[in-house]
Amino acid sequence: MKKLFLTSSVHAVAYDIAKRVDFSKGNKLVFIDTPAEVEEGDKTWLKNDRKALVEAGFDVSDYTITGKTKKQLEKYLEDFEYIYLSGGNTFYLLQQSQKTGFVEVIKNLIVKKGKIYIGTSAGSIIAGAKCPDYLLEKKDTLALENRSGYGFVNFTVVPHWGSKDFRDKYLNKRLKIAYKTDQVPLLLLTDNQYVHVKDNWVEIVDVAR
Repeated sequence: MKKLFLTSSVHAVAYDIAKRVDFSKGNKLVFIDTPAEVEEGDKTWLKNDRKALVEAGFDVSDYTITGKTKKQLEKYLEDFEYIYLSGGNTFYLLQQSQKTGFVEVIKNLIVKKGKIYIGTSAGSIIAGAKCPDYLLEKKDTLALENRSGYGFVNFTVVPHWGSKDFRDKYLNKRLKIAYKTDQVPLLLLTDNQYVHVKDNWVEIVDVAR
């Protein structure tokens, strides 16, 4: 069974997610921070996300797919019950996923082997059908002809909806670009919400209620 948890900010919902998984089968989580590698600043948000997962009961190991071969990825990730993809630059994550063969590896782990996928922001966006044009910023110079995501769901998560930090980006640019007839369905997600997916069953959970 395909099982996913797609979040905007996992630090706000980690405890609730932990209630919905079975730690008796293992609690090992690989914390893939590849999309954060090209982000600037002290990355406090990344540290907060990792801390929240540890406090929620996950046994967290840090990892990056950058510079790895497909065989290395398959061998290392096999031991984990939970595959976590952090926030950061979605297009950089997609570039490294294609370059290393991670796209095929993650699909096999989640769809065929029943590992549980947890994504935050970029890690949630890439779980969809494609990485949308509205995410492109001036700093994104990656020329990707293939912008297909992992394809676990048929919609694209729009993270951080309602956040003051992202208000101007969404209202003045991103949604204007996204408003077109061939746009895949968009799912707006606040920092206190996450999407719980079981095969083709989808539930939006709001922990703020």
